[in-house]
Amino acid sequence: MKKFSIGLTLILLIALSAVAVVGKDDYPAYTEYLRIHIRADSNETQAQAVKYKVKDAVVAYLTPYIAECDTKSKAESMIENRLSDIEAVADKVLCEQGFTYKSRAKINNEKFPTRNYGDYTLEQGYYDALILELGSGKGDNWWCVVYPPLCFTGAGTHYAYRSKILEIVKDFFG
Repeated sequence: MKKFSIGLTLILLIALSAVAVVGKDDYPAYTEYLRIHIRADSNETQAQAVKYKVKDAVVAYLTPYIAECDTKSKAESMIENRLSDIEAVADKVLCEQGFTYKSRAKINNEKFPTRNYGDYTLEQGYYDALILELGSGKGDNWWCVVYPPLCFTGAGTHYAYRSKILEIVKDFFG
């Protein structure tokens, strides 16, 4: 009877483990990064061009605030508290460029493809991100990493960040 109970318990544990895995995709969730994702209204030339102008303005707005954040949770909280300001920055650029649609900013957990940032690679998976949709948000997009600040590069403009976390990791591993 004891062997039967142990065997039944093992079968139940295996079955429960299998059920826990069913329905999940093969992409992990990455919790140490905060990304930014700006989605254009459409793929028309003007909508794509204004996306980069909005990106430049939003990056310029966020840069001094991000520089003060030493954890992802601080960066996320800082952005959460400034979502309406981020929308105002984007909407101002849209208006100045003659667009009548507005932007919508939120923080959400979404799937991203693999992306290389110089010597650093972020694997495909789910990441928390500042999502900024311009108009319908159905056009091609631009994305990067807000925390740790790995990049913010765009047409004609380069923003260089120094990440203390990456410096510590690189120093540690030589």
